[in-house]
Formats: sequence, C-alpha cells, structure tokens
Amino acid sequence: MSAAGTRADDGAATALGAPWSTGVTRDADGTLRVAGVDVHALAAEHGTPAYVLDEADLRARARAYREAFGAAAAAAGTTADVYYAGKAFLSRAVARWVHAEGLGVDTASGGELAVALAAGVPGAHVGLHGNNKSDAELHAALDAGVGRIIVDSLVEVDRLADLVAARRADGRETPAAPVMVRVTTGVHAGGHEFISTAHEDQKFGLSLAAGPDGGDSPALTALLRVVARPELHLLGLHSHIGSQILDSSGFAVAAQKVLALRADLAARTGVVVEEVDLGGGYGIAYLPGEEAIDPVRVADEVVRAVADAARALGTDLPRLSIEPGRAIVGPAGLTLYRVGTVKPVRLDDGRVRTYVSVDGGMSDNIRPALYGAAYHAEVVGRASDAEPVLARVVGKHCESGDIVVHEVQLPGDVRAGDLLAVPATGAYGRSMSSNYNLLTRPPVVAVRDGASRVLVRRETVDDLLALDVSAD
Repeated sequence: MSAAGTRADDGAATALGAPWSTGVTRDADGTLRVAGVDVHALAAEHGTPAYVLDEADLRARARAYREAFGAAAAAAGTTADVYYAGKAFLSRAVARWVHAEGLGVDTASGGELAVALAAGVPGAHVGLHGNNKSDAELHAALDAGVGRIIVDSLVEVDRLADLVAARRADGRETPAAPVMVRVTTGVHAGGHEFISTAHEDQKFGLSLAAGPDGGDSPALTALLRVVARPELHLLGLHSHIGSQILDSSGFAVAAQKVLALRADLAARTGVVVEEVDLGGGYGIAYLPGEEAIDPVRVADEVVRAVADAARALGTDLPRLSIEPGRAIVGPAGLTLYRVGTVKPVRLDDGRVRTYVSVDGGMSDNIRPALYGAAYHAEVVGRASDAEPVLARVVGKHCESGDIVVHEVQLPGDVRAGDLLAVPATGAYGRSMSSNYNLLTRPPVVAVRDGASRVLVRRETVDDLLALDVSAD
C-alpha cells in the first residue's frame, strides 16, 4: 500500500500503509485510529507523548519472518531459528508475544536478560550478546541455562570457561556453556556508520584477518581456544554486518567468509560447527514511498547464499539462525505528541520553515540527533484543507539539535493543541530514551481490537525524586 492509503472495505476509513503499522487508518474527519482506537481517546486516557504499539502488527511481522526462514531453510534441507532483538524494545509483554509466535529473544545486557526471563521465556530460547559482559551477567546466563552466549573476544573465552570451572569447583552443577563466536567479516552494510558492525575498526567481534604476528586470525584462534576448553560447547559462528539493511547482497559475502572459517576449523580439528547465525538488521520504511525489506525474499536469498557457500566448500549445510532486528517492532509503533509552540522562521535562501514544537523530543527519540535519522510526521487529530508548509518538528529540550523530524510537509494551519504522530518508532524510541532535562519518559501503550492497555507506565516526577538520595 502506498502512503496515500487505500479505502477500507466499509468505506469508513483509509488504511495508510507504510511507514504506518497495518492497523492504522484515517477516518473521514482526519482522525487517525490505531487498531480501532482513535488518537483522541489514546491521548485522553494515556496523555502525550506516548509510544503506541500495534500488537497484531508486531505479532504478524514476527510470524512472517519465522515462516519465511522456516520455509526457505526446509527447502534447502536445514532448519532456521529467528531471534527477536531485545535492544530494539523489550518489555515482559513483548517478550511473551514474540515467544508465543515462535521466536527466541536476543539480549545484550543483564537487564534485558532479566526481562526476558521474567516474561517466562525459557532460558534455552534466549541468547546473550555483548562486547564487555560482566561476571554477574555471565553468571546470570549460566543460572538461567541460556541457549547461547555469543563471545566477543579472546579474553571472554577464557573468562567464561574459568567461571564454569569455578562454579563446578564450588559444587554448582553447571553444564558446558553453549558458545557462539562473533566473527567480524569486514562486510559493511546498513545505514549510519555507527550501526555498521562488521568493519575492522570497531569494538565488536573477532576478525577474520590474519593476526598481528601474521598467524591465525583472531576468529580462528578463538574457535581453537573454545574447542580446547571442556567447560565450553562450541555451538556456532555468529556474524552481524549492520542495521537498517535493505539489500541482502552483503549477507552472501558474509556467508562465504563465515562458512570458509567453519571449513577451516573442521580441517584443523575435525570439529564441525553446528550453527551459523548471520545476524540481521533488516531495514524498514521510515518515510512515505520507502519499502521495507521483504521477509520471503531475504529468507530465500540468505538461505541460498549459505547453501551455495556450503556446496562450494564441500561441507554440510549448518543449522541457521537470524535476527531481524528493528524489522519486527519498528513498524508496529508510533509516537503520539501534542503540538505546543508553532514558529515560522525565514531562512537565508528566502524560504520559510515552520518550527513545530511538541511535548517530547530527543529524550523519547534520540535517533534524529544521534544519527541524523529521517522520520515522517502528520497531524492526526483532524482534517485540514490548508496548503502544506515546510516544517521541522522539534522537541522541548535545551538543545538546538533537539529535532524529531528534520523536514516534513505539514498543514499550514498546524497549531497548538493539535495531535501529531511520528510512525515507525517502535524500535529504539523507548529503549534509547532518557531523562534529559529531567523529562519523564512516556508510557508504552499496546492497542488491539479496539482497546488499549499500558505495557510500561509513564514515569512521574516522584520516580525521578525517588532515585535522588542526596542529603538535605
């Protein structure tokens, strides 16, 4: 569907299409509804700003990836698991939703791990990432029996093995830790350089390039070290090449490199790695007219790339796993704001830009300030026949870089009190939010079948003061 939308079957509302969630429609009077709940009702009950999640949309996207990769893997003669990226947004409800749809949960901290476990996700269906895991986080993972610990350095291989050994020495029954080794393939993909995670000059993973002494690569050295430690079970190889990826060609190159490493290890030791995880970071539509990566297409292309690489190397096809990232939760969310100050500003080139200030800002969506990320916005509580004007949606923080939407066309009569919505904020809005200027963070509200409920409540000033233990 185009951004202009299509008329619903009953003629009463227009479905907007990407970048909005599938449950978003617009009434004849201009009012937006999310899964049947109009934005006026959402604002009245939950206030603004508020993160709004379309539950059915999120679940459908999770199923789409599970089914697409399951079918593609089965056709190739293997299996595939899909992991939800907890870092994009995680709450107990969301963890339960994705687990119910057949996904595992990928965590990157002790906090994310605790939320997934509190939601009832079995440890075996959880993974733990991180380039600098603490001993406490590793102990928590071992206590929970997580299904995979993705080691990120040579130091971590030994630390984890030593922790297992120490637990056993203390009489704690601890099986060998299931380990995946994160490999840096040198493949660059995705959007901003800060979210491209497989080039050499960055903190993640172990390089495939020769070591400093010209010998084995750090990646192969780590694998040999894991194999040599009985406290560890080598489950697989992990690669992640970036985020907001809209072209799957990078995965083919990464697959060739990772499977070549797998074959090298087998030739050296006889150990055949069971599983290969090619990460994900699949891109979504943020602006009208953009297209998200298609689950069926990317599944077919990624699985074919792995199968081709295995065939060329003469090795068996591994079990696969992937992590779609923002592609599941990102499109399912929007942020609802209330407009405050509206200020036309004449630019040096003679144009006029209308600054539209809302009651949130960089504290609830840091990505435009951090990455220059582009978003869309619309007035959603009424219709307007006014000519559109060049606008910039900004927040209420004491920063000139406090920008929510850099450039968008809004009705020329946009005014204080209007409801304004920014789509595709389900990923990284709440999870990267802050209390800058001591603003309280917005609630996360789920909507489904004409009803809403709070998943994460709005913070209050009392919450802020409760953390302040300063003496009088």
